[in-house]
Amino acid sequence: MPDRLPPHVQLACSVGVIGGAERVLLACARALREHRPTIARSALLLAEGPLGAALEYEGVHVRCVPLPPRLSSAGDSRLKGRSAWTRAGAAFALAARVPATLAFVRRLRRALADDAPTLVHVHGLKALLLISRALPPGTPLVWHVHDFVSERPMVARLLQGPARRVTRAIAVSEAARQDLARVVPDLPVTVVHNGVDLDRFSPADRDGSALGSLAGLAVAPGGTFQVGLVATYADWKGHEAFLHALARTDPEIRGYIVGGPVYTTSGSQVTLARLRELAGQLGLADRVGFIPFQDDPADVYRMLDVVVHASTRREPFGLTVVEAMACGRAVVVAADGGALELFEEGESALGHPPGDVEALARAIDRLAHDQILHVRLRRNARAAAEARFGHARFARDLLAVYAEIEPTLA
Repeated sequence: MPDRLPPHVQLACSVGVIGGAERVLLACARALREHRPTIARSALLLAEGPLGAALEYEGVHVRCVPLPPRLSSAGDSRLKGRSAWTRAGAAFALAARVPATLAFVRRLRRALADDAPTLVHVHGLKALLLISRALPPGTPLVWHVHDFVSERPMVARLLQGPARRVTRAIAVSEAARQDLARVVPDLPVTVVHNGVDLDRFSPADRDGSALGSLAGLAVAPGGTFQVGLVATYADWKGHEAFLHALARTDPEIRGYIVGGPVYTTSGSQVTLARLRELAGQLGLADRVGFIPFQDDPADVYRMLDVVVHASTRREPFGLTVVEAMACGRAVVVAADGGALELFEEGESALGHPPGDVEALARAIDRLAHDQILHVRLRRNARAAAEARFGHARFARDLLAVYAEIEPTLA
């Protein structure tokens, strides 16, 4: 009888860029490298990009099977609340992609058969829909849930079949778990809050004047209070709400938007041109700067007095919130969904209702003028991150899920 193959975990993702969900995937790779180095590690990516190089740095063998452009741009994140006619048009467009989808699934099936993983850990809805149909029978499938599935109308319907193939789901928050239970009530789910590298994201003194240089603005006078939104250009991350709020704050406060377009889903992102136009209309041209996406945002957090999380709809988690807290920053959080699980109001952060421009402006002004509160939030933010969101805790919880599903991974 041939020897059994060594244990092998394959991470899978539909994109090649590095956004919040992909940083969690990288944390999974690091957990395996540091705590289970004898387990073989590979990744199946459906797009080229910097994610592949980052995974290879973590000692992961990367295979890329690129999605055809018609499939990579497909998505339904903008369909919630739209008319029946719009949804019907999207469904028709999806149906037109069926032949390309079936051909792509056959390519995935060959790749998975060649790699022969012991367990496949999928990040993202699109990757789940495709890989679940290609996975060899009997191979355990873990689905990492980074979304509120009920807000994805077409995907929620398409999910019913693939969900039966999932062995265990990992939800990034209790809010995400509860949402998933409404769509797939019988699916086993474990909540594992995301973690961050507490050494990489740590308090340190940084000269905030460098922000102006990064944004192409004049250097701010010493002591200028600086606030920033660090996010991809997804249209629900609250960039416009942040600008409207900034226009209502003390005119001595300077703001920054840090990030850029990351994902390729059609019609899902704001543009830099639109944000610059709005800033000009609001009289903020000299008060707000735009900084490109930063591969390592830790120093940007450290240079800001306040980090703003302004998502206009509920957030499944809010990794930026935890990263900024770990850097000892005062954070203003759009307090709904999974983000509500990350902080204690008035102690480790301030909350505001998502999309409430006036409340966001009041929170920013309050921190600019209440030094005692500002210092308290910064101190408590770091303590909360150390207690709840370190990478070691994340690795322990993740590997416990693997071991429960497949004892050879213990």
